[in-house]
Amino acid sequence: MPWRRRFRPFVQPFYRAYWRVSRGMTLGVRAVVVNAEGEVLLVEHTYSHGWHLPGGGVERGETVEAALARELVEEAGVVMNGPPTLVGVRDNYAAFHGDHVVCFRIDRWTRGEATSRGEILHTCWAAPDALPPGVSRLTRVFILQAAGSLSPGARIGEPPPLRRGGDH
Repeated sequence: MPWRRRFRPFVQPFYRAYWRVSRGMTLGVRAVVVNAEGEVLLVEHTYSHGWHLPGGGVERGETVEAALARELVEEAGVVMNGPPTLVGVRDNYAAFHGDHVVCFRIDRWTRGEATSRGEILHTCWAAPDALPPGVSRLTRVFILQAAGSLSPGARIGEPPPLRRGGDH
């Protein structure tokens, strides 16, 4: 188990308390990166369990598109070759009340070198209807939205099961 995961239960409450005091709201970006086979890119971080879409925080003075481009290169070596398509905006209250995530779909991209060291444990490509165990709820929601199976404003508890290729 990576050292960051061992310390997370002890350190995270202090970070969250700091965020509540220093920031009324946090903003993050995620991307549904789709390859030629229709698979989506997933990352497993060293500091949290499960599979997530690549992305991260938007820094002060940074646009969401600039943050997305930066995070994709850092985490997965993905270089966007055109403007991203907005998938949706969701609250991420499971992480922190006041946290919001903007998700984009990336269909045109090239592979580069990931620049982050020590943040990503694994990456994988998965078919939307065959996601690996441990995919986060918000990740499933954004993948469903990117596939057009869930409307952006839909109120959800648990997301519905993913449809198979011929069921649309």
